[in-house]
Amino acid sequence: MTTEKILKKAVSEHNLTFDEVVVLLKSEDDALFKAADKVREKFKGQEVHLRGLIEFTNICKSSCKYCGLRSENKKIERYRLKSDEIIALANHGAQMGYKTIVLQGGEDVFYKADLICEIIIGIKKNDLALTLSLGERSYEDYKLFREAGADRYLIRIETTDKALYSELHPNMSFENRLRCLKDLKSLGYETGSGCLVGLPNQTVEMLAKDILFFKENNFDMIGIGPFIPHPNTPLKDYTPWTDNFKMSLKVMAITRLLLPDINIPATTAMETLNPNGRIIALQSGANVVMPNITSTEYRPKYEIYPNKICLNDTSDKCRECITKKIESIGRTVSKGYGFRK
Repeated sequence: MTTEKILKKAVSEHNLTFDEVVVLLKSEDDALFKAADKVREKFKGQEVHLRGLIEFTNICKSSCKYCGLRSENKKIERYRLKSDEIIALANHGAQMGYKTIVLQGGEDVFYKADLICEIIIGIKKNDLALTLSLGERSYEDYKLFREAGADRYLIRIETTDKALYSELHPNMSFENRLRCLKDLKSLGYETGSGCLVGLPNQTVEMLAKDILFFKENNFDMIGIGPFIPHPNTPLKDYTPWTDNFKMSLKVMAITRLLLPDINIPATTAMETLNPNGRIIALQSGANVVMPNITSTEYRPKYEIYPNKICLNDTSDKCRECITKKIESIGRTVSKGYGFRK
């Protein structure tokens, strides 16, 4: 089947076979991005949802080989914010007009369930939707967070290839990651996952399986990030695909075609690779942006990957800048919470 016919099927049926996904990933036809943008407009409209991102700790117990926050990295200056600091940042986000806060951190064992619940309750007093991205936790913890008021939870699978997952995540279990996703869905969270694009030994076929995994599980949000090697990790010398930005866009666009009504962020990492990366992503299927509202004192220390953008910009400047970019392409900033349903 030709690329044109596959795209027509994807736009009308929102369903593709494994082989058809592979054809689109290998294609250089920019019609894929136009099709994804068309589907985004039909199902999500012209609004872009802004989520205020708080990176509240860079301390992590895990050893993921691609991440600058990994526990073995001794060159990073570690930090963790107090609960009142986190709530104050969320309060400022609400004052700037954000309707969703994303609380993201390394897997820091200091933040026990009761402390996270205290923070959730403090944030929710501001009539905000709340997304958590805290990594792997027990079912009991997830249940407590949900009961405290958390609305969404993001935990990326990174790759659905079990062997590659195991190689990249020492002392971690692929099955446990799947368990986390299952638990979150069962508890009624809007559940998010996603993958890294350009990992060592990753193939186009693996990415096709990732996309079909997202479709099969009907996740509510999917984050696609290009892999950017960090100098203080075991993968520092690895070179991803020549055009990792475009491959990431392809994965994102196909995900939009198969899951037409979900929320898909234009990730910050895309703009690290391309000065207009987030705008290009918004024109290729994305409908969410997550501006950073963490204090500039801490932003440079939350270095998952190098050369992150906007490290020294105030949260107000970030909000103003992205709003102008969104309006420049004829889109508007949403005033709603941006739930999928």
